[in-house]
Amino acid sequence: MSIITLTTDFGLKDHFVGALKGKILSCYEGAVIVDISHHVDLFNISEASYIVGAAYNSFPQSTVHLIGVDAELTKETRHIAMLWNGHYFICADNGVLSLLTQRILPEKIVEINIHDRLPEGSTEMDAFVMVACHLAKGGLLNVIGRETNEIKQIFDLQPVVSPDSNSIRGYVVYIDHFGNCVTNITKKQVKELAKGRDYEITFSTKSIKGVKSGYSDFTVNERFSLKDYEGEKLAIFNEAGFLEIAIYRSNPSTVGTAKTLLGLKFRDVVNVIFK
Repeated sequence: MSIITLTTDFGLKDHFVGALKGKILSCYEGAVIVDISHHVDLFNISEASYIVGAAYNSFPQSTVHLIGVDAELTKETRHIAMLWNGHYFICADNGVLSLLTQRILPEKIVEINIHDRLPEGSTEMDAFVMVACHLAKGGLLNVIGRETNEIKQIFDLQPVVSPDSNSIRGYVVYIDHFGNCVTNITKKQVKELAKGRDYEITFSTKSIKGVKSGYSDFTVNERFSLKDYEGEKLAIFNEAGFLEIAIYRSNPSTVGTAKTLLGLKFRDVVNVIFK
C-alpha cells in the first residue's frame, strides 16, 4: 500500500483539492490518498508544521506527506523532499520542516530539480505530484533532486528557556476546531526543566496552576458533577505532546472557547513558570 497524505491551505470550496487528487491518480492509480487538512490558515507554515507533525506518525513508515502551503517556487524558496523518521515530506523550503526537525535529524534531504522535465505551464503542485508518486512507488530521492544538508530555519516562534531555568516562554501556534489553543511548548521540555517542581501557566493577565491529565480531570463528588465544570479553563498536554489551553466542554455557540473566552490568538505568548 502506497500512501500519499495531503496538507494544504486550499480549502474545499474550489476545485484545487479534487484536481490535485486527480493528478496523483493519473500519475499513479495505485496511490492511497489521505487528507490530513485543507483548512490550514492561508500561508501559515507554523500551523501547517504543527498539523503535519501531530498526524504523520499515525501512518505507516514510508508514507509520503505532500505539504501544499506557501509552496511557490522562487529565487529565495526552493522545493525540497526529505526522508525524516522513516517518512517522506515534500514541500517548499519555507521553514515548515525546520519545526519538525528540531527533535530528530533528517536522514536525507534533496533540492528538487525536475521542474524542467515537466510540460510547459506546469504548476508547483505538478512538481510535487511527480515527486510524491515517484517516492510512493519506491523511487529514490537522488533521482528527483541533488542532496543538501540545510533547510530554512524559523526562529521567531521557538520556545525560549530563561537563563535561570525558572520559566519557558512559548507561543500559540495552532487553534483547533474546538477553539483550543495549542502552544509550541512540549511535555518533554516541561518535565525536563521542572525536575519535580510545581509550575503555573500564565498568559496575558490569566493563569492556570498545573496541567490536567485530560479534559475531564476535575474533582467529582456529591456536591459537584462534571457538568458544574463546563466553561472552566484548563491546561493539558495533548496527544501530540504539546501544551494546550482549553475550556472544558468548549462550544463556540454556547459555552465559548479558549480563543473567545480567554482572548488567545495565534502567536500570543504563553509562559510556564516553575515554583
